[in-house]
Amino acid sequence: MGKVVSVDSKLRRDRARELRRNQTPSEARLWEALRGLRLDGWKWRRQAPVGPFIVDFLCLEAAVAVELDGGIHVEQADRDARRDAYLQSRGLQVLRFWNSEVSADFDGVCWTILSACRETDPRRRGRRVDRRR
Repeated sequence: MGKVVSVDSKLRRDRARELRRNQTPSEARLWEALRGLRLDGWKWRRQAPVGPFIVDFLCLEAAVAVELDGGIHVEQADRDARRDAYLQSRGLQVLRFWNSEVSADFDGVCWTILSACRETDPRRRGRRVDRRR
């Protein structure tokens, strides 16, 4: 018998797939630095569903979520704050960068992300995190 998946779960999965197909230039640039264990061997996912949200980039080993924000996020600061609170309640550290930061200081953005990963428990490095908990 197959796994039972809710309609909401299927909608989030489909939305995540759509976001991966239609990524912004900043997301594409950062993904090139993160994908394939390129950032010091840390495994990243892009447009990953976490509860009712989809985060731009997620490293389960380090429990770090990275969000890239464009101009629309100026108008939805309250929504972003609720989203961050939810993600933090799930044990994730949330890093937010403006798209312009990725363009202007790409190395600084990558260093900040790498520093956040390295600050996590080194015993977790390379181990798969059980997302069902």
